[in-house]
Amino acid sequence: YELWFKQIIFELDSVRAKFNSEVRILTSIFQDLVVDESQSLEILKRMNRIVLILKLLVDQVMILETMTPLDFMDFRNYLCPASGFQSLQFRLLENKLGVKQEHRVKYNQKYSCAFGNDTEAIEAIEKSENEPPLAHLVQRWLERTPGLEADGFNFWGKYKQAVDSLMATQRNAAEREVNETVRQHRLMDYEKRKEIFASIFNPAIHAALVSRGERRFSYRAMQGAIMITLYRDEPRFNQPHQLLMLLMDIDSLITKWRYNHVIMVQRMIGSAQLGTGGSSGYQYLRSTLSDRYKVFLDLFNLSTFLIPRGYIPPLTRHMKSKLSMSKDLTGNWDDAPGNDEVDKPLERSVEAST
Repeated sequence: YELWFKQIIFELDSVRAKFNSEVRILTSIFQDLVVDESQSLEILKRMNRIVLILKLLVDQVMILETMTPLDFMDFRNYLCPASGFQSLQFRLLENKLGVKQEHRVKYNQKYSCAFGNDTEAIEAIEKSENEPPLAHLVQRWLERTPGLEADGFNFWGKYKQAVDSLMATQRNAAEREVNETVRQHRLMDYEKRKEIFASIFNPAIHAALVSRGERRFSYRAMQGAIMITLYRDEPRFNQPHQLLMLLMDIDSLITKWRYNHVIMVQRMIGSAQLGTGGSSGYQYLRSTLSDRYKVFLDLFNLSTFLIPRGYIPPLTRHMKSKLSMSKDLTGNWDDAPGNDEVDKPLERSVEAST
C-alpha cells in the first residue's frame, strides 16, 4: 500500500503543479489567475492513473480477508503499538487532496502523538497543510467558468429563471391532483425541493452550510460546477466534466477502501477491542466513513440541483461559439467578442415543436 501511496502522491503533486502553473492577468481592477488549459489532457491522464491505482487498492483488501481471525491473532501482538494512523504518506495524500483538520474525528487530529519526535514527518505534514490542496485549486478553476459573468451570458440568472419555471409547473401539477392524500404528498415534495433550491440561490444560506462543513466549494465555484454539468456535451466543457467525474471517483474509491478496511478489522478483532495503536479500533475507523472525509462532497450533491433537459437555458449564438473554441494562455477567446444580451438564443427542436 505504501508504494502505491507514493505513486498517488507523485501523480497528485503533478496535477496540483499543472493547476497551479498560473498565468497572471493584470487588469485595472484586480490581478487574477488562469489555469494553463493546454495541460488538460495530461491532467486527465494522471487523474485516471490515480483512479486505477485506488481500484487496485480496494480489490487487494480481499486478499487480506482470506486470513482468519485466529491466523491474525498469531502475530497481532508483534504489530503493537503500530497503527495505520502512522502512515505518513496517507496523511500527506489526504492533505494534498484537501481533507481539512477541522473535519477529522478527534483522534485523527493530533499528529504529534503518532509521529513522536520524527521532526521530518511533522514538517512534511505541516508543509502539506500549508500548500494549496487540489480541492482549493479546483475551486479556483471552477470560479472562472465561462458564462457566469452577470454582464455576459449570465448563466446563474437564466438558471434561476428555469428553476422558477420548473417549480411553478410542479406546484400547478400538485394543486390539480384530485386525490387529497397524493395532493398533500406532492405539495410537501414541492416545498422540500423549493427549500433545497433556495439554499443555492441565497449566498447567506450557502455560506452557513460551508461554515458547518456541509458544503465545501465557494458560491461561485458551485455555479461553475452546475453549469459544466448541465452543458457537458459542449466541446469546451467535455474535459472539465470528465475531470469532475474523476474527482468523484477518487473520493468514492477512498471511501470504499476505508469501508473494506473497516469490515476487515471488524472481522479480525470484532467491534469492542482497541486498535494496536490505542484507538477505539473498529469504532474509530467507522467514523472515518462519514461525509466529513469527502473532499469533493459538493460534486456528489450536484445531482440535487439538476433540471430536466427541456428546462436547461438555451445557449446564445455567441456562447455556443465560445464553448466550441479554445482559450489561449492570456485568457482571450479565439473568436471575436459578442453581446450575449442582444444575441438571440439558439432555437431547440423541442421548443420549436411546442
